[in-house]
Amino acid sequence: MNVQTMAQRAYAENATSTRTNRATEYDLFARVTHRIKAAAEAGPKAYPQLVEALYDNRRLWTTLAVDVADPSNKLPQELRAQIFYLSEFVQLHTGKVLARKARLAPLLEVNAAIMRGLSGRGNTR
Repeated sequence: MNVQTMAQRAYAENATSTRTNRATEYDLFARVTHRIKAAAEAGPKAYPQLVEALYDNRRLWTTLAVDVADPSNKLPQELRAQIFYLSEFVQLHTGKVLARKARLAPLLEVNAAIMRGLSGRGNTR
């Protein structure tokens, strides 16, 4: 390993460790949302990638639901309840999307709204 590679690796590790929880959550939402959009835009041949991205989105939302259900979570109770409700919606709606009985757009809209909140931009509509 050369010096440049070592420097890049050290910088990358340091940059990652200084990220806030909000930035990490935003990045997770951005990645999974991008994967869902890309697979949907690629059409039927990318259906396996869409299923995988939707699975990962469900896992992300399940993790959030578990986190906000924890009594030691410091978020306001009302916000915790809203996040839990959104998680339930995502779980149910994803099943409908996979059964081809619902559109993908609501899932993307929910993720986009969460990303706006995490970035501090709020609702710009």
